Amino acid sequence: MDEYQKEAEERWGESPEFRQSQSRTSKYSQTYFAAARVDQEAATELFVYAYGNSLDISSDEVRAAVASHRAAITKWFYDCSIDMQKMLAVMYIQDQRFKEYYDVRVRGLAQYVHDAIMAQ
Repeated sequence: MDEYQKEAEERWGESPEFRQSQSRTSKYSQTYFAAARVDQEAATELFVYAYGNSLDISSDEVRAAVASHRAAITKWFYDCSIDMQKMLAVMYIQDQRFKEYYDVRVRGLAQYVHDAIMAQ
C-alpha cells in the first residue's frame, strides 16, 4: 500500500465515499485511471481559464467548472455531494500537496477553486 493510499484509509476509511471509491477503483485498469485523469484535468482547465480571465466566481463559466469538478469525482470515484466537494475545497488550500496541484498551473488558483466551490 502506498503512502497516499494508507493516509486516505486512515482519514476516511470508515466513510461511505471511501468504500465506494475503493469498490470502483479496484476494478480499474490503467486505461480507466488515465481516463479519470483526463476528466479531472479537463475540469481543472476550466478553472484555469476562468481564473486567467478574471471571471467572477458567481459567473456561469465558474459554476460550470465547479459542476464539472464534482461530476468527474462522481463519475470515477464516489458520489460527490456539494458538502463533500466543499470539504475537498478546504483541503485544496490547507494541504500543501493539493495546493501545489493547482498553484503550479497558476499562482493563486487553489484559493480561486476553493472560493468558487464554497460559493455554490
